Amino acid sequence: MKVAIQCDSPLLQRSLELFLEGHLSSLRQCDILIRDKNIRDDQYPTFVVGVETSSDLIKPFSKAQLLHALNQKFESERYPPVVIEEESFPASEEGVSFDILERHIDKLTREYKDNILKAIRAFYEK
Repeated sequence: MKVAIQCDSPLLQRSLELFLEGHLSSLRQCDILIRDKNIRDDQYPTFVVGVETSSDLIKPFSKAQLLHALNQKFESERYPPVVIEEESFPASEEGVSFDILERHIDKLTREYKDNILKAIRAFYEK
């Protein structure tokens, strides 16, 4: 896992750099971005460290708590849970249409392809 850090607090920035020494990366090559403000960015998966209950990790924290929370967030971003609405499946066998299933498979396939291409680009941009 490659991590980039952007914090307004220099103390938090340095602490995170020390805790994540072997995982640091540039912003362009990171898998996840750690911030101390809740700024959601569609370009990078964001991990928020703060005092608010909406933060991914609440201060104060230990190195073990940081690594655990970061791994959980990374895995949830990497493999988001699949949610299938109950309404999308007909109640009876009559008129069963596989269009919904086909669209869902297409969506998952596109996401998988995008993740593979992102990994390949990151590898060759080194």
